[in-house]
Amino acid sequence: MGDVRIFYLEMNSPKQLVEKPPVADLIILEAEIKEFRFNQYLYRLIGESWQWVDKLNDSPRQWQAHVERPQLRTWVAYYKGTIAGYFELEIADNGDVEILYFGLAPKFIGQGFGGYLLSTAVKHAWQLCQAKRVCLNTCSLDHPRALANYQACGFQLYTQTA
Repeated sequence: MGDVRIFYLEMNSPKQLVEKPPVADLIILEAEIKEFRFNQYLYRLIGESWQWVDKLNDSPRQWQAHVERPQLRTWVAYYKGTIAGYFELEIADNGDVEILYFGLAPKFIGQGFGGYLLSTAVKHAWQLCQAKRVCLNTCSLDHPRALANYQACGFQLYTQTA
């Protein structure tokens, strides 16, 4: 795998969002009833291509503790009845909202869904979670266009590690 670089990005105002247009037939719904097994499935579906490994060995109890807490909210994108992607927003006590996990299912990469899904995540962070700041991180193992897509949506890089 070599050296993995981690990029930390932020938005300090809703005005920074460069909103992407809606995608026909893409429906984004909040998973209002928290079910950790569903989040676990989404994590594996979306993350397997990008070496998401930080939670792979978590026990059911750890997954439940992660998902079924009030600070975490999950939204799922569906296209023609199929899961196209998802995002998790984690609300911190200081008002930061982190896009904790974000991505598209493999069959939906490259179809123009990512920009609108990201715009929706950012809007929900500001509007529904009352964010004072929206942040996320990505790494060099992610999709080659991930960092550029985050920046095109209005995120600013504030630090990186090697």
